[in-house]
Amino acid sequence: MTGRDTLGDGGLTVRPPRRRWRLVARAAAVAIGVTVVVSGAAFAWTRYSAAGHLHDPADAPPTDVALVLGAQVAPGRTQPMPVLRGRLETAADLVRAGRVRVLLVTGDAHGGSGDETAVMTAYLVTELGVDPARVVVDPDGLDTYDSCRRARTVYGIRRALVVTQAYHLPRAVALCRDAGIDADGVRARCDGCRTITLVRNTARDYAACTKAAFDALVDRAPGVQSPPSRAVTDALS
Repeated sequence: MTGRDTLGDGGLTVRPPRRRWRLVARAAAVAIGVTVVVSGAAFAWTRYSAAGHLHDPADAPPTDVALVLGAQVAPGRTQPMPVLRGRLETAADLVRAGRVRVLLVTGDAHGGSGDETAVMTAYLVTELGVDPARVVVDPDGLDTYDSCRRARTVYGIRRALVVTQAYHLPRAVALCRDAGIDADGVRARCDGCRTITLVRNTARDYAACTKAAFDALVDRAPGVQSPPSRAVTDALS
């Protein structure tokens, strides 16, 4: 076949394969370019929104409430994995240091690895010695966006520390601030976390920034709707 269009048996113009592949390649290049720009802009939004609001535990500003974000539970469904354990241990340190008074543990009670919030609560109380009266549970924080939105709309939180690992912290703080919470982030430890886990989670979080920005832009409603709760107010009093 030559470089010109030819007629097929039915008299229809047939585009040479080489030209079709050039068009496909150009369309793919445009799609990739748009994806890179959009994801980069979303990532930049999280960093800009969180700038000046990220702290180490020793430097965290005293606040009534800390929002502790859920994560995967270990096989057996009774113990936290290292990532979640690090968040819980950091949160308990904040309570002991008098930097927070109440912990709102938020996660998915029906997660694929198990009941995140039940494991979080048990570990805080039985392993870390946190007073159960200082722990409030939101079992319907299906993702970071939902946890932030529900903290504001269901539990009435206006000011909070957000406890999670450094790779996740800017996105979490950006989402909580977008939800109307004056949020500062606290970098959680991650003792026992494998390097490959941190690399994978960092890459996953970069990709999640696009969804986070879109959710914030369209003001998506949380996956579970609940009436207002006085649980945090009662725990503080």
